[in-house]
Amino acid sequence: MAASPMDLSIIDRAVADFTGAGIGQPGGAKLPVDRRLRLDDCQTPLDLQWFGRDQRSVQIACPTAGWRIYVAVDSRMGAASRFGQSHGEAIVKRGENVSILVRGNGFTLTRQGSAVEDGAQGEWIKVRVNGKKAEALRAMVIRPGQVGIDLP
Repeated sequence: MAASPMDLSIIDRAVADFTGAGIGQPGGAKLPVDRRLRLDDCQTPLDLQWFGRDQRSVQIACPTAGWRIYVAVDSRMGAASRFGQSHGEAIVKRGENVSILVRGNGFTLTRQGSAVEDGAQGEWIKVRVNGKKAEALRAMVIRPGQVGIDLP
């Protein structure tokens, strides 16, 4: 008996939740998942992670169904963020728990921390890694609850 097909709109929603932006928006998927794809339905939660050094794609996998696809991401938000352009009101508040993404050549690490100050999208703010007594780090606000540091 053949497995039922995956509802591709579920993948579109998962990518939007993962990136924090909708289809066609800066930072979101460039296009919806190609509706010609016939993927077996995934019976477990989808596994999403950034793919590529510059995070220009999201890898979506279903371990139980055995498939993996890649969705291209509109990197316009990334370019604006790298130049430190502010995008308005604070989306990260002082004391808020945040995910800290540290990206380098071929890897991305994620640590949990807290914001030491408020920040709008694209602004650099101080954050502190949870459980560490070290000095605060400077990271760029990517989206609500997420900041990032790009290593050379």
